[in-house]
Amino acid sequence: MSQALKRIARFYYEGFTGMKLGKTLWLVVLVKLFVMFAVIRLFFMPDVLSHKAAGGDKATYVSSQITGRMTPLDD
Repeated sequence: MSQALKRIARFYYEGFTGMKLGKTLWLVVLVKLFVMFAVIRLFFMPDVLSHKAAGGDKATYVSSQITGRMTPLDD
């Protein structure tokens, strides 16, 4: 089992060290992920819950919003 894990790790290590174009592509992927999760979240997903919840009681605010929006099923 240990030999197999060593062989797999060596396979990936040798594959990544031998890349030229692949390193550039991985850099593009990582920059794109950073932009998606950090920058877009910062500008387009404000923390509404912290502004709406009075006194920092987020659980009570969410609970009141969920139960207040519930409507009975139409028969």
